[in-house]
Amino acid sequence: MSSKSSSNGFRLEVLKARGNGVVTTIENISGNATIAELKTQVAQQKPKLYPDRQSYRTEATGKSVKDSQKLSELNVDKTGKIYFKDLGPQIGWSTVFMAEYAGPLFIYLLFYIRPSIIYGSSASSKPIHLAAHLGAACWTFHYAKRILETIFVHRFSHSTMPILNLFKNCSYYWGFTAMVSYFVNHPKYTPPSFGIAQIYLGLAIFLLNELGNLSIHLLLRDLRPPGTTERRIPYPNTTNPFTKLFHFVSCPNYTYEIGSWLGFSLMTQTLTAVLFTIAGAVQMTIWAQGKHRAYKKEFAEKYPKQRKAIIPFFL
Repeated sequence: MSSKSSSNGFRLEVLKARGNGVVTTIENISGNATIAELKTQVAQQKPKLYPDRQSYRTEATGKSVKDSQKLSELNVDKTGKIYFKDLGPQIGWSTVFMAEYAGPLFIYLLFYIRPSIIYGSSASSKPIHLAAHLGAACWTFHYAKRILETIFVHRFSHSTMPILNLFKNCSYYWGFTAMVSYFVNHPKYTPPSFGIAQIYLGLAIFLLNELGNLSIHLLLRDLRPPGTTERRIPYPNTTNPFTKLFHFVSCPNYTYEIGSWLGFSLMTQTLTAVLFTIAGAVQMTIWAQGKHRAYKKEFAEKYPKQRKAIIPFFL
């Protein structure tokens, strides 16, 4: 089945990681070829398996290897086989982000600008409370910021994700938007218990955390050179006090985002906003813990030991 590598290359069997069977065979490939180059060759033989859809490992149940690794580094030139996993149909990260963020922008504004469509014709004549006005402004600002960040700021380590994530992510964001906006913009909306002071306190918390979140995103962008997947240890920017949170946590962008929604919940005082905040906090905590572990594994002793994942001194 396998053959030893030579100056002319070697024969490589691409096997299914799950179940039995051969995906394809590369008759003559160099040991110096990278996984990325292997993906290109497989895609030439199997056009449906475009490179972003392919994942490889040296053992059937092993971890995926990086595109930059050479076959000889993985001893694949000696075994003559490598295991393939089909990641399924893919879609660009930026496309997913645009869809999942544009939806909340338009859905929320539908409830706010055209209440008669949702609540009946009499709703348009009802007065709108200050908290509802500010809620619409804050929601619009947040998701407009996210769309602009997707276009101008974010640099993705992977260009695609499974297309099923589009439906899952959109269902989450669009569904929660409808729930939150329904009650905040309802003609019978009950204002916050402590009046103007509570509203403006919540607004201040929201805006400060939005600025902090943007500051972290800009810092993270500058850590990754364009067109690369290089990872570096993030440290605070001496000119921006919002980045000081990197002294305490690995993912301050998530910390600030949770803070934004806490401020929004305080400002609007609705149960659905609180539920949205809790759901987001749980998910972002899971993401932060995963990234924290990855940082510690990759950078080992170089990584700051005092940092937690998302909540300073605690988690």
